[in-house]
Amino acid sequence: MKISLRKSAIALLVVAVAAGGVYWQRQNAARSPEQRYKTQVVAVSDITQTVSANGTLNPVVLVNVGTQVSGTVTRLYVDFNDKVEKGQPLLELDDSLLAAQARQSAANVLNVSAALDLARANEARMTALFEQEYVSRQELEQAVQARRSTAAQLAQARAAADKDQVNLRYTTIRSPVSGVVVDRVVDLGQTVAASLQTPTLIKIAQDLSEMRIDSSFAEADIGKIRPGQPVRFTVDAFPERSFQGQVQQIRLNPTTQQNVVTYNVRVSLSNPEHILLPGMTAYVSIAVASRQNVLLVANAALRFKPPADDTGAGERPLAGDKRPAKGPGERTGKDKDKGSEPAGSSGTVHLIEHGALKAVSVQLGITDNRNTEVLGGELQAGDRVVVGENPANSGDKPSSVGMRLF
Repeated sequence: MKISLRKSAIALLVVAVAAGGVYWQRQNAARSPEQRYKTQVVAVSDITQTVSANGTLNPVVLVNVGTQVSGTVTRLYVDFNDKVEKGQPLLELDDSLLAAQARQSAANVLNVSAALDLARANEARMTALFEQEYVSRQELEQAVQARRSTAAQLAQARAAADKDQVNLRYTTIRSPVSGVVVDRVVDLGQTVAASLQTPTLIKIAQDLSEMRIDSSFAEADIGKIRPGQPVRFTVDAFPERSFQGQVQQIRLNPTTQQNVVTYNVRVSLSNPEHILLPGMTAYVSIAVASRQNVLLVANAALRFKPPADDTGAGERPLAGDKRPAKGPGERTGKDKDKGSEPAGSSGTVHLIEHGALKAVSVQLGITDNRNTEVLGGELQAGDRVVVGENPANSGDKPSSVGMRLF
Protein backbone atom coordinates (compact mmCIF):
# COMPACT_ATOMS: atom_id res chain seq x y z
CA MET A 1 0.00 0.00 0.00
CA LYS A 2 2.79 2.40 0.94
CA ILE A 3 4.72 1.54 -2.25
CA SER A 4 1.64 2.27 -4.35
CA LEU A 5 1.14 5.67 -2.71
CA ARG A 6 4.82 6.56 -3.23
CA LYS A 7 4.62 5.68 -6.93
CA SER A 8 1.48 7.76 -7.29
CA ALA A 9 3.14 10.78 -5.67
CA ILE A 10 6.17 10.48 -7.96
CA ALA A 11 3.98 10.20 -11.04
CA LEU A 12 1.94 13.23 -9.91
CA LEU A 13 5.15 15.24 -9.40
CA VAL A 14 6.44 14.34 -12.90
CA VAL A 15 3.12 15.35 -14.47
CA ALA A 16 3.13 18.67 -12.58
CA VAL A 17 6.67 19.52 -13.69
CA ALA A 18 5.89 18.63 -17.29
CA ALA A 19 2.71 20.71 -17.22
CA GLY A 20 4.58 23.68 -15.80
CA GLY A 21 7.27 23.41 -18.47
CA VAL A 22 4.71 23.26 -21.25
CA TYR A 23 2.86 26.21 -19.80
CA TRP A 24 6.07 28.28 -19.48
CA GLN A 25 7.06 27.49 -23.06
CA ARG A 26 3.64 28.44 -24.39
CA GLN A 27 3.56 31.63 -22.36
CA ASN A 28 7.07 32.56 -23.45
CA ALA A 29 6.29 31.86 -27.10
CA ALA A 30 3.02 33.73 -26.90
CA ARG A 31 4.70 36.98 -25.93
CA SER A 32 5.65 39.34 -28.72
CA PRO A 33 9.37 39.82 -29.47
CA GLU A 34 9.11 43.42 -28.22
CA GLN A 35 8.04 42.08 -24.82
CA ARG A 36 10.31 39.06 -24.80
CA TYR A 37 13.64 40.73 -25.63
CA LYS A 38 15.64 43.61 -24.24
CA THR A 39 16.87 46.06 -26.84
CA GLN A 40 19.36 48.92 -26.94
CA VAL A 41 19.70 51.80 -29.37
CA VAL A 42 22.72 51.91 -31.70
CA ALA A 43 24.31 55.36 -31.26
CA VAL A 44 27.14 57.48 -32.63
CA SER A 45 29.82 58.40 -30.10
CA ASP A 46 33.54 58.29 -29.30
CA ILE A 47 35.36 55.15 -28.16
CA THR A 48 38.76 54.41 -26.68
CA GLN A 49 40.34 50.97 -26.49
CA THR A 50 42.55 50.26 -23.50
CA VAL A 51 44.72 47.45 -22.17
CA SER A 52 45.03 46.88 -18.45
CA ALA A 53 47.35 45.21 -15.96
CA ASN A 54 48.44 45.38 -12.35
CA GLY A 55 51.80 46.73 -11.22
CA THR A 56 53.82 47.83 -8.21
CA LEU A 57 54.97 51.36 -7.37
CA ASN A 58 58.72 51.67 -6.79
CA PRO A 59 61.19 54.53 -6.32
CA VAL A 60 63.22 55.47 -9.37
CA VAL A 61 66.45 54.80 -7.43
CA LEU A 62 66.42 52.45 -4.43
CA VAL A 63 69.84 52.01 -2.82
CA ASN A 64 70.58 49.00 -0.61
CA VAL A 65 73.16 50.16 1.91
CA GLY A 66 75.37 47.33 3.17
CA THR A 67 78.63 46.83 5.05
CA GLN A 68 82.09 45.72 3.96
CA VAL A 69 83.24 44.75 7.47
CA SER A 70 81.75 42.60 10.20
CA GLY A 71 80.80 43.82 13.64
CA THR A 72 78.10 44.61 16.17
CA VAL A 73 75.84 47.63 15.70
CA THR A 74 76.70 50.06 18.49
CA ARG A 75 74.91 53.21 17.27
CA LEU A 76 71.92 53.95 15.05
CA TYR A 77 71.53 57.47 13.70
CA VAL A 78 68.48 57.06 11.44
CA ASP A 79 65.11 55.34 11.46
CA PHE A 80 62.23 54.70 9.07
CA ASN A 81 61.10 57.70 6.96
CA ASP A 82 64.09 59.85 8.01
CA LYS A 83 65.53 62.15 5.37
CA VAL A 84 69.27 61.77 4.91
CA GLU A 85 71.98 63.61 2.99
CA LYS A 86 74.83 62.10 1.03
CA GLY A 87 77.73 61.26 3.37
CA GLN A 88 75.60 61.42 6.52
CA PRO A 89 76.37 58.69 9.14
CA LEU A 90 73.65 56.06 9.31
CA LEU A 91 75.04 53.67 11.92
CA GLU A 92 78.28 52.56 13.58
CA LEU A 93 79.76 49.11 14.15
CA ASP A 94 82.00 48.07 17.04
CA ASP A 95 85.54 49.06 15.95
CA SER A 96 87.57 47.53 18.80
CA LEU A 97 89.22 44.76 16.78
CA LEU A 98 89.78 46.89 13.69
CA ALA A 99 91.22 49.76 15.74
CA ALA A 100 93.66 47.38 17.43
CA GLN A 101 94.69 45.96 14.07
CA ALA A 102 95.20 49.49 12.72
CA ARG A 103 97.49 50.33 15.67
CA GLN A 104 99.44 47.12 15.11
CA SER A 105 99.93 48.00 11.44
CA ALA A 106 101.10 51.51 12.36
CA ALA A 107 103.66 50.07 14.80
CA ASN A 108 104.90 47.68 12.12
CA VAL A 109 105.44 50.64 9.80
CA LEU A 110 107.64 52.29 12.44
CA ASN A 111 109.60 49.07 12.97
CA VAL A 112 110.29 48.55 9.27
CA SER A 113 111.12 52.25 8.87
CA ALA A 114 113.80 51.93 11.58
CA ALA A 115 115.20 48.85 9.84
CA LEU A 116 115.34 50.82 6.59
CA ASP A 117 117.35 53.58 8.27
CA LEU A 118 119.83 50.98 9.49
CA ALA A 119 120.09 49.41 6.04
CA ARG A 120 120.75 52.78 4.45
CA ALA A 121 123.50 53.55 6.98
CA ASN A 122 125.06 50.14 6.41
CA GLU A 123 125.00 50.70 2.65
CA ALA A 124 126.70 54.06 3.01
CA ARG A 125 129.34 52.53 5.24
CA MET A 126 130.01 49.66 2.83
CA THR A 127 130.29 52.09 -0.07
CA ALA A 128 132.98 54.10 1.76
CA LEU A 129 134.90 50.95 2.70
CA PHE A 130 134.66 49.61 -0.84
CA GLU A 131 136.21 52.80 -2.21
CA GLN A 132 139.15 52.23 0.14
CA GLU A 133 139.24 48.59 -0.88
CA TYR A 134 138.54 47.33 2.67
CA VAL A 135 135.50 45.24 1.59
CA SER A 136 134.73 43.24 -1.52
CA ARG A 137 132.17 44.14 -4.19
CA GLN A 138 130.02 41.19 -3.04
CA GLU A 139 129.70 42.64 0.46
CA LEU A 140 128.70 46.03 -1.00
CA GLU A 141 126.09 44.42 -3.23
CA GLN A 142 124.66 42.53 -0.22
CA ALA A 143 124.29 45.82 1.65
CA VAL A 144 122.51 47.40 -1.35
CA GLN A 145 120.17 44.41 -1.61
CA ALA A 146 119.35 44.56 2.12
CA ARG A 147 118.44 48.26 1.81
CA ARG A 148 116.18 47.63 -1.18
CA SER A 149 114.46 44.69 0.51
CA THR A 150 113.83 46.73 3.63
CA ALA A 151 112.41 49.57 1.53
CA ALA A 152 109.99 47.11 -0.11
CA GLN A 153 108.97 45.80 3.32
CA LEU A 154 108.24 49.36 4.41
CA ALA A 155 105.99 49.94 1.38
CA GLN A 156 104.17 46.70 2.15
CA ALA A 157 103.72 47.66 5.82
CA ARG A 158 102.36 51.07 4.84
CA ALA A 159 99.87 49.48 2.42
CA ALA A 160 98.66 47.14 5.17
CA ALA A 161 98.32 50.10 7.53
CA ASP A 162 96.30 52.02 4.92
CA LYS A 163 94.03 49.00 4.43
CA ASP A 164 93.41 48.72 8.15
CA GLN A 165 92.59 52.43 8.33
CA VAL A 166 90.07 52.06 5.49
CA ASN A 167 88.44 49.09 7.24
CA LEU A 168 88.32 51.12 10.42
CA ARG A 169 86.50 53.92 8.62
CA TYR A 170 84.06 51.35 7.20
CA THR A 171 82.73 50.78 10.72
CA THR A 172 80.82 54.05 10.24
CA ILE A 173 78.19 53.39 7.56
CA ARG A 174 77.40 56.56 5.60
CA SER A 175 74.62 57.31 3.15
CA PRO A 176 75.79 57.07 -0.49
CA VAL A 177 72.89 59.27 -1.73
CA SER A 178 70.45 61.86 -0.47
CA GLY A 179 66.96 60.50 0.04
CA VAL A 180 64.50 58.91 2.46
CA VAL A 181 65.00 55.79 4.58
CA VAL A 182 62.31 53.33 3.49
CA ASP A 183 63.62 50.27 5.35
CA ARG A 184 65.93 49.51 8.26
CA VAL A 185 66.90 45.85 8.53
CA VAL A 186 69.19 45.93 11.61
CA ASP A 187 68.72 46.93 15.24
CA LEU A 188 71.01 48.14 17.97
CA GLY A 189 73.22 45.31 19.25
CA GLN A 190 72.75 43.12 16.19
CA THR A 191 75.84 41.48 14.72
CA VAL A 192 76.32 41.74 10.96
CA ALA A 193 78.78 39.57 9.03
CA ALA A 194 80.31 40.68 5.75
CA SER A 195 80.74 37.73 3.40
CA LEU A 196 80.73 37.12 -0.34
CA GLN A 197 77.25 38.70 -0.48
CA THR A 198 77.10 42.10 1.19
CA PRO A 199 74.26 42.16 3.76
CA THR A 200 71.65 44.90 3.38
CA LEU A 201 71.33 47.12 6.43
CA ILE A 202 69.25 50.08 5.25
CA LYS A 203 67.27 50.89 2.09
CA ILE A 204 67.19 54.49 0.86
CA ALA A 205 64.85 55.85 -1.81
CA GLN A 206 66.68 58.65 -3.56
CA ASP A 207 63.64 60.75 -4.55
CA LEU A 208 59.97 59.91 -3.93
CA SER A 209 58.72 62.84 -6.02
CA GLU A 210 59.53 60.78 -9.12
CA MET A 211 58.44 57.13 -9.12
CA ARG A 212 57.84 54.25 -11.49
CA ILE A 213 55.42 51.36 -11.93
CA ASP A 214 56.62 47.92 -12.94
CA SER A 215 53.63 46.16 -14.52
CA SER A 216 53.18 42.87 -16.38
CA PHE A 217 51.21 42.91 -19.64
CA ALA A 218 50.18 39.82 -21.57
CA GLU A 219 51.88 39.12 -24.89
CA ALA A 220 48.53 39.63 -26.67
CA ASP A 221 48.53 43.30 -25.58
CA ILE A 222 52.22 44.15 -25.77
CA GLY A 223 52.16 44.81 -29.53
CA LYS A 224 49.82 47.77 -28.99
CA ILE A 225 51.98 49.49 -26.36
CA ARG A 226 54.60 52.09 -27.30
CA PRO A 227 56.96 54.24 -25.20
CA GLY A 228 55.49 57.67 -24.60
CA GLN A 229 51.85 56.56 -24.47
CA PRO A 230 49.79 58.19 -21.68
CA VAL A 231 48.86 55.96 -18.76
CA ARG A 232 46.08 56.23 -16.19
CA PHE A 233 46.16 54.23 -12.98
CA THR A 234 44.49 53.95 -9.59
CA VAL A 235 45.61 52.64 -6.20
CA ASP A 236 43.59 51.12 -3.38
CA ALA A 237 44.66 53.86 -0.97
CA PHE A 238 42.88 56.53 -3.07
CA PRO A 239 40.12 54.72 -4.99
CA GLU A 240 38.36 57.98 -5.84
CA ARG A 241 41.40 59.45 -7.59
CA SER A 242 42.94 58.70 -10.97
CA PHE A 243 46.65 59.31 -11.51
CA GLN A 244 48.57 59.80 -14.73
CA GLY A 245 51.89 58.57 -16.03
CA GLN A 246 53.71 57.68 -19.22
CA VAL A 247 55.10 54.48 -20.71
CA GLN A 248 58.86 54.71 -20.24
CA GLN A 249 60.14 51.32 -21.36
CA ILE A 250 59.06 47.88 -22.52
CA ARG A 251 61.49 45.32 -21.10
CA LEU A 252 62.51 42.74 -23.69
CA ASN A 253 62.96 40.02 -21.08
CA PRO A 254 59.73 37.93 -20.97
CA THR A 255 58.38 36.09 -17.94
CA THR A 256 56.63 32.74 -18.42
CA GLN A 257 54.40 31.31 -15.70
CA GLN A 258 52.09 28.36 -16.39
CA ASN A 259 52.58 28.87 -20.15
CA VAL A 260 51.47 32.51 -19.89
CA VAL A 261 54.01 34.98 -21.31
CA THR A 262 54.10 38.51 -19.91
CA TYR A 263 56.39 41.51 -20.40
CA ASN A 264 57.42 44.14 -17.88
CA VAL A 265 56.21 47.59 -18.92
CA ARG A 266 57.78 50.39 -16.88
CA VAL A 267 55.68 53.51 -16.33
CA SER A 268 57.19 56.79 -15.12
CA LEU A 269 55.14 59.24 -13.05
CA SER A 270 55.41 62.32 -10.86
CA ASN A 271 54.53 62.20 -7.17
CA PRO A 272 54.72 65.85 -6.04
CA GLU A 273 52.38 65.29 -3.07
CA HIS A 274 54.36 62.24 -1.89
CA ILE A 275 51.08 60.38 -1.33
CA LEU A 276 52.04 57.42 -3.54
CA LEU A 277 54.22 55.09 -1.49
CA PRO A 278 56.64 52.33 -2.54
CA GLY A 279 55.03 48.91 -2.75
CA MET A 280 51.49 50.10 -3.52
CA THR A 281 49.55 48.08 -6.09
CA ALA A 282 48.67 50.13 -9.17
CA TYR A 283 45.88 49.23 -11.58
CA VAL A 284 47.25 50.44 -14.90
CA SER A 285 45.23 51.28 -18.01
CA ILE A 286 46.86 52.33 -21.30
CA ALA A 287 44.86 53.82 -24.17
CA VAL A 288 46.06 52.10 -27.35
CA ALA A 289 43.48 53.31 -29.91
CA SER A 290 40.64 55.84 -30.16
CA ARG A 291 37.92 56.77 -32.62
CA GLN A 292 35.66 59.80 -32.79
CA ASN A 293 32.08 60.05 -34.05
CA VAL A 294 31.65 56.38 -34.94
CA LEU A 295 28.75 53.93 -34.81
CA LEU A 296 28.81 51.85 -31.62
CA VAL A 297 27.00 48.63 -30.78
CA ALA A 298 26.78 47.09 -27.31
CA ASN A 299 28.93 44.03 -26.72
CA ALA A 300 25.90 42.33 -25.18
CA ALA A 301 24.22 42.48 -28.60
CA LEU A 302 27.21 40.71 -30.17
CA ARG A 303 27.08 38.00 -27.50
CA PHE A 304 23.32 37.41 -27.82
CA LYS A 305 22.27 34.09 -29.33
CA PRO A 306 18.58 33.61 -30.17
CA PRO A 307 16.80 30.66 -28.54
CA ALA A 308 16.05 27.62 -30.65
CA ASP A 309 12.33 28.42 -30.92
CA ASP A 310 13.09 31.79 -32.55
CA THR A 311 15.48 30.68 -35.26
CA GLY A 312 12.84 29.80 -37.80
CA ALA A 313 11.69 31.45 -40.97
CA GLY A 314 11.47 34.89 -39.40
CA GLU A 315 15.25 35.13 -39.04
CA ARG A 316 17.01 36.21 -42.21
CA PRO A 317 20.79 36.03 -41.70
CA LEU A 318 22.87 38.35 -43.79
CA ALA A 319 26.21 36.62 -43.47
CA GLY A 320 28.66 37.91 -46.01
CA ASP A 321 27.05 41.39 -46.21
CA LYS A 322 30.05 43.73 -45.94
CA ARG A 323 28.57 46.96 -47.18
CA PRO A 324 29.76 49.96 -45.15
CA ALA A 325 27.47 51.62 -42.65
CA LYS A 326 25.67 54.74 -43.84
CA GLY A 327 24.37 57.83 -42.19
CA PRO A 328 25.90 59.54 -39.11
CA GLY A 329 27.97 56.48 -38.24
CA GLU A 330 29.88 56.48 -41.54
CA ARG A 331 33.63 56.99 -41.05
CA THR A 332 35.72 59.13 -43.33
CA GLY A 333 39.09 58.16 -44.72
CA LYS A 334 40.72 60.50 -42.24
CA ASP A 335 39.08 58.68 -39.33
CA LYS A 336 40.19 55.30 -40.67
CA ASP A 337 43.80 56.38 -40.52
CA LYS A 338 43.65 56.90 -36.77
CA GLY A 339 45.11 54.13 -34.66
CA SER A 340 46.61 50.88 -35.79
CA GLU A 341 43.71 48.49 -35.17
CA PRO A 342 43.13 46.43 -38.33
CA ALA A 343 39.58 45.99 -39.58
CA GLY A 344 38.27 42.60 -40.54
CA SER A 345 36.70 40.97 -37.46
CA SER A 346 33.00 40.33 -37.89
CA GLY A 347 29.98 39.64 -35.74
CA THR A 348 26.23 39.26 -35.81
CA VAL A 349 23.53 41.29 -34.08
CA HIS A 350 19.77 40.80 -34.12
CA LEU A 351 16.98 43.28 -34.86
CA ILE A 352 13.23 42.82 -34.35
CA GLU A 353 11.51 43.17 -37.71
CA HIS A 354 7.94 42.16 -38.62
CA GLY A 355 7.50 40.28 -35.37
CA ALA A 356 10.63 38.15 -35.77
CA LEU A 357 14.35 38.31 -35.19
CA LYS A 358 16.51 39.40 -38.08
CA ALA A 359 20.25 38.64 -38.05
CA VAL A 360 22.52 41.41 -39.29
CA SER A 361 26.21 40.79 -40.00
CA VAL A 362 28.56 43.65 -39.12
CA GLN A 363 32.25 44.42 -39.49
CA LEU A 364 33.83 45.37 -36.17
CA GLY A 365 36.66 47.67 -35.11
CA ILE A 366 38.02 48.52 -31.66
CA THR A 367 36.21 47.89 -28.37
CA ASP A 368 36.23 49.34 -24.87
CA ASN A 369 34.79 46.09 -23.42
CA ARG A 370 31.29 47.62 -23.27
CA ASN A 371 30.76 48.85 -26.82
CA THR A 372 32.38 48.00 -30.14
CA GLU A 373 32.95 50.14 -33.21
CA VAL A 374 30.92 49.19 -36.31
CA LEU A 375 32.92 49.51 -39.53
CA GLY A 376 30.46 48.03 -42.00
CA GLY A 377 27.10 46.33 -42.45
CA GLU A 378 23.45 47.38 -42.67
CA LEU A 379 23.27 48.61 -39.09
CA GLN A 380 22.27 52.28 -38.78
CA ALA A 381 22.24 54.81 -35.99
CA GLY A 382 18.92 54.58 -34.15
CA ASP A 383 18.41 50.87 -34.77
CA ARG A 384 17.47 48.83 -31.72
CA VAL A 385 19.52 45.67 -31.32
CA VAL A 386 18.61 42.78 -29.06
CA VAL A 387 20.89 42.50 -26.01
CA GLY A 388 19.09 39.74 -24.09
CA GLU A 389 15.82 38.24 -22.94
CA ASN A 390 13.44 39.67 -20.38
CA PRO A 391 12.46 37.44 -17.44
CA ALA A 392 9.99 34.75 -18.45
CA ASN A 393 7.08 36.19 -16.44
CA SER A 394 7.90 39.87 -16.98
CA GLY A 395 4.73 41.78 -17.73
CA ASP A 396 2.53 38.71 -17.42
CA LYS A 397 -0.23 38.26 -14.91
CA PRO A 398 0.30 35.68 -12.22
CA SER A 399 -0.76 32.30 -13.45
CA SER A 400 -3.60 30.47 -11.79
CA VAL A 401 -2.40 27.19 -13.21
CA GLY A 402 -0.36 25.22 -10.78
CA MET A 403 -0.51 22.70 -7.98
CA ARG A 404 0.66 22.91 -4.44
CA LEU A 405 2.52 19.71 -3.77
CA PHE A 406 3.45 20.28 -0.15
